[in-house]
Amino acid sequence: MKQKKDITILSIETSCDDTGIAIIKAPLKPRGNFNVLSNIISSQIDVHAEYGGVYPMMAKREHQRNLVFVLEKALKQAKLLEREAKKINNDEETLREILSREDNLYKTLSSFFSKYKKPDIDAIAITNGPGLEPCLWVGVNFAKALSYSWNIPVISVNHIKAHIFINMLDDQKLTELKTKDFPALCLIVSGGHTQLFLMKGLGKYQVLGETRDDAAGECFDKTARILGLGYPGGPIISKEAEGAKNKFKIQLPRPMINTKDYDFSFSGLKTAVLYDYLKEKPRVKKDKEYVKEMAAQIQQSVIDVLVKKTANAAQNFKVKTLMVGGGVAANKELRRQIREKINKVMPKVKILIPPPKNCTDNGLMTAIAGYFRARQGKKEKWRDIEVKANLKLQ
Repeated sequence: MKQKKDITILSIETSCDDTGIAIIKAPLKPRGNFNVLSNIISSQIDVHAEYGGVYPMMAKREHQRNLVFVLEKALKQAKLLEREAKKINNDEETLREILSREDNLYKTLSSFFSKYKKPDIDAIAITNGPGLEPCLWVGVNFAKALSYSWNIPVISVNHIKAHIFINMLDDQKLTELKTKDFPALCLIVSGGHTQLFLMKGLGKYQVLGETRDDAAGECFDKTARILGLGYPGGPIISKEAEGAKNKFKIQLPRPMINTKDYDFSFSGLKTAVLYDYLKEKPRVKKDKEYVKEMAAQIQQSVIDVLVKKTANAAQNFKVKTLMVGGGVAANKELRRQIREKINKVMPKVKILIPPPKNCTDNGLMTAIAGYFRARQGKKEKWRDIEVKANLKLQ
């Protein structure tokens, strides 16, 4: 039997409030064509907007509703959805056991199996942590059900690694880091994470620093709520910050910006915004410029800390590459200012930042991380996959 040159991976991402499924076809050896066949995301922003943040059990419910729909859409886009299913390993009792926590999902998935053939998929990549535990379990159980019914292996993926590996994708081209590109510095900045990692090689990580309280994206969400701007806070604050004036002379702290370590703290910034807002509230009602100016100051305070800590680490560890990932990496001012600073202090450093659409959680980043694990032979049986909500980068 002729050995396959390519691997087709279906990936599933449900670590927070985005339901993502992607399909890629990639070479088993480093050289060859890399093809993104589909990348479908179903957002829950409208569901959580009125609460100003993500409620795990509500997010779990939405994942249960969305997964089969997103799967069909991803398979259709990849031209892998075929009707008139042939007999597959689809024992109802085992399926019900796998999806015992997901009764609604069991019903829709059973219906899906009755309509469609097993697609030409070689492996399923699934995010198993870190993230919100109820949300992770929906995706993991869904992956287990597909793995069992289609009789194909599963690859567990660390969500943080996925944010790192998406940096290597430029459109449909995967540019792999070589020996000369290490050590690499990775800044992961999102609603749940603000961390700096030193990457000494593929799969070799050292944690340099992380947030001691609120993550940067969490700070954006909380301060946006104080200002009555809605959810998610990052994009709204970024938009409000455009064209802001300096009428109110707002001054906010840059927490831990001058410490010698690489840790972060943003809860104090949130508190400073609250105190200033309460002090100025009578004037705020009469002057919309306050909100714009405050948004600009919040954004710049966060950026100043992220940029300085990252530049310090890049210089101290003499890195050859900088990679930035996570939802906050979509912020255009952060992207501009971190490039500007690194180009100034270390002009030879390669800077990799995904396009904004790939910064937020998505199945494609899970697929790429799964692809690198598959090349190392890291495939697992569905019964062995477990959720690890506090999974660390190793």
